[in-house]
Amino acid sequence: MADTTRVAKEGEIWVVGGGKGGTGKTFITSSTGTTLAKRGRRVVMVDMDIGGANLHSFFGISRPQKSLTSFFESGTRLADLAVDTDLPNMSLITGDIHSIASDTIRFSQKLKLFRQIMKLNVQNVLIDLGAGSHANTLDTFLIADRMIIVLTPEVIAIENMYHFVKNSLFRKVKLTLKEYGFKEIVQHIWDRRQSYGIKNLKDLIDYLKDSFSYIRTILDNELAGFRIHLVVNMVRNNQDILLGTSIKSVLTKYLGVPILYSGYVEYNDVVWKSVRERKQFMLNYTATGCARQVETVVENILNGREVNVPGGYA
Repeated sequence: MADTTRVAKEGEIWVVGGGKGGTGKTFITSSTGTTLAKRGRRVVMVDMDIGGANLHSFFGISRPQKSLTSFFESGTRLADLAVDTDLPNMSLITGDIHSIASDTIRFSQKLKLFRQIMKLNVQNVLIDLGAGSHANTLDTFLIADRMIIVLTPEVIAIENMYHFVKNSLFRKVKLTLKEYGFKEIVQHIWDRRQSYGIKNLKDLIDYLKDSFSYIRTILDNELAGFRIHLVVNMVRNNQDILLGTSIKSVLTKYLGVPILYSGYVEYNDVVWKSVRERKQFMLNYTATGCARQVETVVENILNGREVNVPGGYA
């Protein structure tokens, strides 16, 4: 994939992913965007959950007439697809696509989309990803300035999250070295990793750095910005909260990437009530623990801090 990161960006891109559906990525995206907009930032949210787009529902917006379908099928400019929300400085580009799936998006379309996302004239672009680890989903995740992972305290969500982060990092390494003509080296070593004594992706990266001095410099530079902001959603007790610390340790050990445990959000039926009532959560339920916890998550992501977990469930 061409290096779209060299396109001059207008604002900062935050991407919310995680691999599994049903973890509350869309809730976190909508609430994070609203929190940033309430602080006076100009925000555009992009629903990239192709085939299952529902970000508009979290803002009480009926199915918009304008969507990414027009971008892919008619070439409509991305900025022209934004619809207003209840906050004057926040808009939404919906991913309500009827006739196209993520794996049918052409390479040229993807690059055009990324370039136009980077040129949106706002301070923050928030992208809500769908489930799975398709190459187009991973590539969207990799354009982010802030990569946010959302998971729930359940085994399948944790497994999917781990594979999503691992696949994202592996794709980042391959795409980075491909530009320098070393892609085949990476795949060759990984395919024969047992004979090289490589047990995980961290071992692979360390092996590449130790074996090829020129690759060490490349990877050090290109992976410097690969940092994961972890959010545990729908927590019910202290054990669920502490899960974030455990997940951070596992990702650091086996992938070797910086992980920031940005925070947790408690389970509360009022979240789904707000969707049914077509009310934006962060504008109408500000007194709830969920809302306060979302604000803490956003504050931590903005400042590169981690949540303080010893105090327990709040």
